[in-house]
Amino acid sequence: MSFFLDAWTWLITGANWTGGDGVTHRLAEHLYLTVVCLGIACAVALPVALWLGHVGRGGALAVNISNVGRAVPTFAVLVLLTLSPLGKHGDLPTIIALVLFALPPLLTNAYVGMREADRDVVEAARGMGMSGWQLLGRVEVPLAFPLIMTGVRSAAVQVVATATLAALPGGGGLGRIITAGFGTYDTPQVVAGAALVAALALLVEGVLVVAERLLDPMRGRRTSAKTPASGTLRGGGRSGKPESPSHSPSTAGGFDEKVIPAQPTS
Repeated sequence: MSFFLDAWTWLITGANWTGGDGVTHRLAEHLYLTVVCLGIACAVALPVALWLGHVGRGGALAVNISNVGRAVPTFAVLVLLTLSPLGKHGDLPTIIALVLFALPPLLTNAYVGMREADRDVVEAARGMGMSGWQLLGRVEVPLAFPLIMTGVRSAAVQVVATATLAALPGGGGLGRIITAGFGTYDTPQVVAGAALVAALALLVEGVLVVAERLLDPMRGRRTSAKTPASGTLRGGGRSGKPESPSHSPSTAGGFDEKVIPAQPTS
């Protein structure tokens, strides 16, 4: 318990937040690595996953290949890149290793989200005369948005946590606080550095959850599709009995299908 109290004392000491080795500088380095690596990974993985999910061909192979990368330890890749000629180019080995680490969740979730989009809605949109690009941008991506953002959140949290390893071959970030603590046998500093990384990961997760809710193009429709708190069952009245399909229109993702009652025969 004293370790945590000493770590708290270390965190609230102003001198530990200033200077080249202070928390503020190391936090800025950590955020820089996270934003750059996540941005590159999204720029590479999302277009590929969205297109493969749209055409429905080759996606399973791409996902399996990307998942193989999860079996390779990120630290091993980082060490190999650092010892290679790329190691002379500053943070480049770290950026490459973290980008490779972020690709699998982005590619897998985006592809699965595209393939699990309601096919009835997609076919209805195609029947309305939408082109392939219109179908992708106005129907499939909005339907797949929650799973796409799940992949982004997963990749972001993994990058934040794994960027700590950048300090081992001499890179920047919050990991430098931890390695410096190990070097001086300063356990409170090690605990404080680990707590900062964990807090940053939770903060990034929370920010992306809020961003998902604000940016969801189908936010209103998803909310209205949920079961009301008053006890009214979806598709039925308060008694729980399902409504007759001949008395109400069925809606699929914003495309209304009107039901015309049959005319009595004379």
